[in-house]
Amino acid sequence: MIKQVYKILSLAMLLSLSVTAWATPTKVVVRAKAKDAKFIGSSVGGAMIIIRDATTGEILAKGMTKGSTGNTGLIMRKAHERYQSIVDDRTAKFEATIDIKVPTFVTIQVMAPYNKKQATITAQTQVWLIPGKDIAGEGIIVEIPGFIIDILAPQTHAFTSLGKTKNQINIVANVVMMCGCTISKGGLWDGDKMEAKALIKRNGESYKTVELKLGKQVNTFEGVLKTTETGLYEITVYVYDARTGNTGVDKVNVVIGK
Repeated sequence: MIKQVYKILSLAMLLSLSVTAWATPTKVVVRAKAKDAKFIGSSVGGAMIIIRDATTGEILAKGMTKGSTGNTGLIMRKAHERYQSIVDDRTAKFEATIDIKVPTFVTIQVMAPYNKKQATITAQTQVWLIPGKDIAGEGIIVEIPGFIIDILAPQTHAFTSLGKTKNQINIVANVVMMCGCTISKGGLWDGDKMEAKALIKRNGESYKTVELKLGKQVNTFEGVLKTTETGLYEITVYVYDARTGNTGVDKVNVVIGK
């Protein structure tokens, strides 16, 4: 009896080892790159990467990109030849090792920048993973379009008195590229060549449009809403770059009294 149990256990172990041997560790590197800018890494909170079996939906790997935004000169200023990489050892990435037995069709979902929910874009691509055939080096690069916009003034649900503000409300928005890269006057990302406006609603109805211009501080766009009317105001700030098609939006609601 003991011998039979021993044989069964031995057979089970052999089968387990055999099944395990079928699964081959396969490395996958995924990066999120801001459109017309650099890579989305630790400095802006990273990008969430989820790799799923495209057939079953099973999550095979997930995690955040970590690392730097990359080499500005290499990414933004130099011409690139075929097969020439635009990343270095510090450039942000997510790296996973997935055990697969057969060629597996996967969906790679990227949510970035993950810590800025009002600006987060979800993009995805699909690829076949072949057992033992790593997708390393530069890896799979998924582009993330847009801008990160945060309205700094007026503050959310602020109660503002027209008497104290002399019938004008200052609008200030912080705007950066999706990688956190700086927007400035005449810079690599030139704010003077971008369109920025605040669309104003009063009591649910379209009211005014205010043009925003670059402020003294980098990454800021500013404008003034002039009004003599009290009410519930919704301010939607957008930035648009016609050269790239990049867009971004943020909203705030304020109450204006006498």
